[in-house]
Amino acid sequence: MTPLATQIVSVLKTIHDPELPVNVYDLGLIYSISTTPAGAVSIRMTLTAPNCPVAGSLPATVERAVRAVPGVTGVRIELVFDPPWSKDKMSDAARLALGIEDLIPIARLRP
Repeated sequence: MTPLATQIVSVLKTIHDPELPVNVYDLGLIYSISTTPAGAVSIRMTLTAPNCPVAGSLPATVERAVRAVPGVTGVRIELVFDPPWSKDKMSDAARLALGIEDLIPIARLRP
């Protein structure tokens, strides 16, 4: 990952889905980030569902935040629904925060 992409990921981790207490990056909504040496950024992202209530605002929020990263000269957001989002795209931290699945099975905790 380029230094610029690393900065972008840090910014994306400050943007939360309004319906879930998890950021868009750890939710797995960001499918790819590409940067050019000139500072142009392309992001492929999705939503938890095509009819998501923030479909009109979340991509714009992501674009504004990324555009503010020093060194970014342009931002292109591509909203995609293939492949569809699923909880499998979430980071372990996001699944743990939402209580979706047991990441540390009880059997491993017993002496």
